Amino acid sequence: MKKQIDVVGAVIVRDGKIMCAQRGNTKAMPGKWEFPGGKIEEGETPKEALKREIQEEMQCTVEVGEAIETTVYEYEFGVVLLSTFYCSLVEGVPALTEHAAIRWLAAEELGTLDWAPADIPAVERVMSRSQSHDINSSHAL
Repeated sequence: MKKQIDVVGAVIVRDGKIMCAQRGNTKAMPGKWEFPGGKIEEGETPKEALKREIQEEMQCTVEVGEAIETTVYEYEFGVVLLSTFYCSLVEGVPALTEHAAIRWLAAEELGTLDWAPADIPAVERVMSRSQSHDINSSHAL
C-alpha cells in the first residue's frame, strides 16, 4: 500500500482573480500548475497548515475561508489527499520561493493551464461555482 500524504491548497482570491502557481523544475511534476500549499504537519488542522505553508512558500499571510474540495489522487510516489480552501490575502505580496511562476486568472480562465491531477477537481469546482456565484462574495471567506 502506498503512503498517504495529507496536503492543503489555497485558492487565493484577489480582485476577482485567482492565484495559480507553477511548480518549479526541481519538484515532482515540474511545470504543472497548482494551488499553493503543502503538507499538514502532525497536530495541525488543515487551516493551520495552510496558513503556515503560504507564509513559508509565498511569504504572505492569508485568511483561510470555506472548504472547496477534497480530492484523493494516486501518484507514483504515494496517495495524495488534497483539501482546498478559499483564501484571501491579508498581508504581503506572493513571492516566488518554490514556484517558477504565478498567474492571476479569472475563474473561467483556469481551464487554460496544465494543472497537477490532484488539483483538477478543485479547479472544476471553482469554475462551476463562479458561474453561479461571485467568488468575491462572502461565501468564499
